[in-house]
Amino acid sequence: MLKIILPTIMLLPTALLSPAKFMWTNTTMYSLLIASISLHWLTPSYYPMKTLTLWTGMDQISTPLLVLSCWFLPLMIMASQGHLQHEPHERKRMFISTLIIIQPFIILAFSATELMLFYISFEATLIPTLILITRWGNQPERLSAGIYLLFYTLISSLPLLISILYLHTKTGTLHLSIIKLTHPYLPASWTSLLSSLALLMAFMVKAPLYGLHLWLPKAHVEAPIAGSMLLAALLLKLGGYGIMRVTLLMEPVSNFLHYPFLTLALWGALMTSSICLRQTDLKSLIAYSSVSHMGLVIAASMIQTQWSFSGAMILMISHGLTSSLLFWLANTNYERTHSRILILTRGLQPLLPLMSVWWLLANLTNMALPPTTNLMAELAIMVALFNWSSPTIILTGAATLLTASYTLYMLLSTQRGILPSHITTAPNSNTREHLLMALHIIPMLTLILKPELISGAPL
Repeated sequence: MLKIILPTIMLLPTALLSPAKFMWTNTTMYSLLIASISLHWLTPSYYPMKTLTLWTGMDQISTPLLVLSCWFLPLMIMASQGHLQHEPHERKRMFISTLIIIQPFIILAFSATELMLFYISFEATLIPTLILITRWGNQPERLSAGIYLLFYTLISSLPLLISILYLHTKTGTLHLSIIKLTHPYLPASWTSLLSSLALLMAFMVKAPLYGLHLWLPKAHVEAPIAGSMLLAALLLKLGGYGIMRVTLLMEPVSNFLHYPFLTLALWGALMTSSICLRQTDLKSLIAYSSVSHMGLVIAASMIQTQWSFSGAMILMISHGLTSSLLFWLANTNYERTHSRILILTRGLQPLLPLMSVWWLLANLTNMALPPTTNLMAELAIMVALFNWSSPTIILTGAATLLTASYTLYMLLSTQRGILPSHITTAPNSNTREHLLMALHIIPMLTLILKPELISGAPL
């Protein structure tokens, strides 16, 4: 664990002390090196917990997410170069430092075996994200987006802290492996129900559950490209990961809790998919599609079967790669046309023919076409939900149909149609952009060859 965390922390002095000419090169190469070293975590192990120390450890649920978070740091640094082109050098240095500061907290959150350490690192990711959105966002509304993000997260995480402290007074420990071995600490009462609800609430906001999701489209639309990639690929996954971890600790009493959350998650998948069909803003459309996909993850996590956990795990990884790629593609369009409105940026295929191939690939993976892991994940979740209650197939089926509809709508409105008269010229796509897209697509297409690496199932 330390051989990843220490080099990640040492990235900070690298960014601060590198000469201006070599800063991007040094940080990108160094973080790519860390990302490639982190791949060894995926090697199969006989033990349920790998690299177990007093505070951190990895099992099948956290390993894929840890590798994903290491993989995304170099991608975020590479993606920001165009956005920060005309900024003064010191602001570039500050931007990269902010991205690097988030990374150890995310790694700690995914690998913590102790609930208080998990809570602290879970909350600590909020501050650098807030700085990214409010300092490097594009529009003046970024301040209100930051306030939304801050208050939604803080209001929901206070009950989480109280219930963690309450758990500690009852069981005497907060180590996950020991809590699993202890007897139920609460009688079947309203206290148990409230405690379970408080434990879940912070993660439901982070995931986000439909009804608690209003901060997400605002944050996505106002954030710079690295902020959008960070939110879509990693911070939403903290919510899904927290739900998985916490539901395993809950007593059977909390089964009553499943119904409102499952209903809201599935209904939300349907509603946000239909909201996507009438979006005019490209980034807002992709943000709402994230809520729809994470609704399936929440629904699967609440059932608590091995099959549904596997489906939720694969969907989290696949969605992280797919939505990040879609945000990056939206950003390449924005850098050329300076607009995110779909009507004003249509018909870009004749100008950027190679880019339209990436658009097609990204949209096909978003639609969960074979042979992508998205398909495998959605099938696993649908089967698990159908097994739990057969009427859910209507909701999940309708959500899948709507997903295909808005994805095709997004593809057609950006690539096809008549080029607007105000777009006379667009810079060609460059090697950095193509490399970044390849680094998103290649893991997606190769994981289908060995999906048990990310399925959360015992290897």
